Amino acid sequence: MGLTLLAAGTSIPDTVASVMVAREGKADMAMSNIVGSNVFDMLCLGLPWFIKTVFVDTVNPVEVNSTGLVFISATLLLSIVFLFVAVHINGWKLDWKLGIVSLFCYVVFATLAILYELGIIGNNPVRLCGD
Repeated sequence: MGLTLLAAGTSIPDTVASVMVAREGKADMAMSNIVGSNVFDMLCLGLPWFIKTVFVDTVNPVEVNSTGLVFISATLLLSIVFLFVAVHINGWKLDWKLGIVSLFCYVVFATLAILYELGIIGNNPVRLCGD
């Protein structure tokens, strides 16, 4: 929970800064800020696993109770590629049309990720914490 708040706490100021520079017509700066923020979030969220495997329990791997982790990671990588392609096609301009397309893609990603994790789509049986 704390790591999620950390990720949100670092992303909100980056989002505001990206919107400010995008309004000034500096889409390349906004894009680099977005990618840098996402990389920072991924590093922060992976830090506890690194600490546990290096310092706490060096023998056993960290078990993650998510069979959809590969699916979600691949989809996130594809979303970054899509974002760059969409901004390039749009002439490196961040306008309301690109915002609507990006919002639609995010809703599709979030819906697919939730349905996959719940075992509704894909070959993904739901495991409880005690299993």
